[in-house]
Amino acid sequence: MGFPFSLPVSLQSMVSQVLMDEALFERVVDRLAHQLLEHHDFNHSDLIGLQLRGYWFAQVLQRRLHELLPDVDINCGGLDVTFHRDDFRRREKPLSPSSTHMDFLVENRHVILVDDVLFTGRTIRAGMDALLAHGRPKSVQLLVLVDRRFQRELPIEPQYVGKTIDSIDCEYVQVTQEEGSDQCRVMLLNEKPE
Repeated sequence: MGFPFSLPVSLQSMVSQVLMDEALFERVVDRLAHQLLEHHDFNHSDLIGLQLRGYWFAQVLQRRLHELLPDVDINCGGLDVTFHRDDFRRREKPLSPSSTHMDFLVENRHVILVDDVLFTGRTIRAGMDALLAHGRPKSVQLLVLVDRRFQRELPIEPQYVGKTIDSIDCEYVQVTQEEGSDQCRVMLLNEKPE
């Protein structure tokens, strides 16, 4: 099955490998949804995505879980971690915040933090800090689409993983989704796109 969107010419020479095409992404979402259901009934569990792509991915999972549990309302929120990052003052250009979409509290609930790529662990740490503004959860687990396992700078490990890869520092994992759809591709690039 092909992609409904084409790769920009500027990225074609940077692609080292397609890690996940549309069909594999669909299977990964299905597997992760079933793994979540092994441990959560979602009466006391919430999905919280880290902006931007983590929130999009959490919404994809929420829709798949709703297909499997049509009678259960599953909370899904999005956290902006911009000002909780430990490097936001060290950048040449200021970070532009996205927005937080949380219309519920996580007090005494089980939270599944969702992000697209786990690299150093610093975004996840910032997400845990940002989460505390919305209550004290009973537990926090981590779900990521891609785990770059040998690049960790903080002792953070996911409980649910779509795909684990070994990559070198100069490589970059890019998650590209089609606007307004659940279709996605994941690529390993030789360099970070500008």
